[in-house]
Amino acid sequence: MLNFELYNPTQLVFGKGQIEKLSVLAPYGAKILLAYGGGSIFKNGIYEQVKTALSGFEIVEFGGIEANPQFETLMKAVTLIREEKIDFILAVGGGSIIDGVKFMSAAVHFEGNPIDILLKRILFKDISKVVPFGTVLTLPATGSEMNSGSVVTIKTTQEKLDFGGSAMFPKFSICDPTVIVSLPKRQLQNGVVDAYIHVLEQYLTYPHEGYLQDRIAESILQTLIQVGPQVVENPSDYALASNFMWSCTMALNGLIQKGVPSDWATHMIGHELTALYGIDHARTLAIIGPNLYRIMFETKKGKLAQYGKRIFNLSGTEDEIAHEAIKKTVEFFHTMGMQTKLSECTKDYEKAANFIVNRFEKRGWKALGEKQNITLEKLKSIVEMSY
Repeated sequence: MLNFELYNPTQLVFGKGQIEKLSVLAPYGAKILLAYGGGSIFKNGIYEQVKTALSGFEIVEFGGIEANPQFETLMKAVTLIREEKIDFILAVGGGSIIDGVKFMSAAVHFEGNPIDILLKRILFKDISKVVPFGTVLTLPATGSEMNSGSVVTIKTTQEKLDFGGSAMFPKFSICDPTVIVSLPKRQLQNGVVDAYIHVLEQYLTYPHEGYLQDRIAESILQTLIQVGPQVVENPSDYALASNFMWSCTMALNGLIQKGVPSDWATHMIGHELTALYGIDHARTLAIIGPNLYRIMFETKKGKLAQYGKRIFNLSGTEDEIAHEAIKKTVEFFHTMGMQTKLSECTKDYEKAANFIVNRFEKRGWKALGEKQNITLEKLKSIVEMSY
C-alpha cells in the first residue's frame, strides 16, 4: 500500500429532517450568502425549509449558477460577497452549486487574477484565506459535499478546469435523502453513473496491495448496481434513496483513493466533451470510460478481471473476463439510460478527437492515467473509438 494522509473535516449530517439543524450548524450571527441554481429549490420546498431554519440570520441571495458553473457568473457572486461583507456561504443544490461556492470561497480574498485559480490549478491550504461555507445537498452525484475538489467552466474559452486543496472542504453538509423525490429521471440516472465512474477511476488501475480500499470500492459499485435502476423509478423509497445518496458521497470523499493509484483520464476527456457539446457530465463519462478501458486493455487487464469476477461473477480466462467486464459495464450504463456513443449525442462528433488532443497538447497534458502512459495518440484513439 502507498503512503497516504487522510484529512476530511466535513461534518456530514445525514437523514430525514436534518435541514432544520442549519440554525445550529451555521456560525452564530454570520451574514450568509445563500447560493443556488436555476430555482428548483423553490418548487420542491427546500428553499422554504432553508429560510425557516435560518430565521434570524441576515441572508443575501445569489441564484442562477449554471449546471456547469461558469467562471463569469461566479465572479459576480464574488463581487457581491465582497460588497456585502459576507461571513459564510451556504450552497443549496447539487455538485455544480457546491463546486461554484468553492470557487467563490477561494476567489474572494485571492491576491491576483482569480482566473489563475483555474488556469494554474492552485491548491488552497490556508483556511484563514478562504470564506467558510456549508452545503445542503439536493442532487446526489459528485461527492462535492464531502471533498475538497471543484470543477468550473470558463465560458469564453470553453474550458472546464479543476482546482482544490485542504481549505476547500465544506464545514458541514446536510444530506437528506428525501429531497431526491422531486428530481427528474435524467438527473437520477446521471447521479448513479457519475458516482459509479468516480469509483472506477480510483479502482480500475492495476492490481495492488490496497485490499481494503478495493473491497470498499467494490461494495459501492455493487450497491449502485443494486439500487440504481430502482431509485430512478422509486425515488420516494427511503431505503433506495438513502443508499443512493450515501454511495455517491462515499464514491468521492477521498477514502477509497488513499494508498492506491488512480486514473482520472476519463474525467479529463469527459470534461472537454461537456465544454464542447454541453453533454451532461455523467453521460460523457459513460461514452469515454469503456473505450478507454479497451484502448488501455493490457494496462488494466488485471484489474478488469478482478472487477469482472467480484462485481459480475464472471468466469473464464483473464482476458475473457476482462473483456466481458467492459461489456457488462456498458450494459449497466444502458440500463441507467445512458448513450455510450458520442454520435448518439451530437451530429458534430467528428471534430472531438482533434479538438481535445490539441487542447491537451497546449496545456502540456501529454501523459495521463495511473501509469502516465495514455499518450495523446492513445487519447485520440479513445475518443475516435467513442464515436
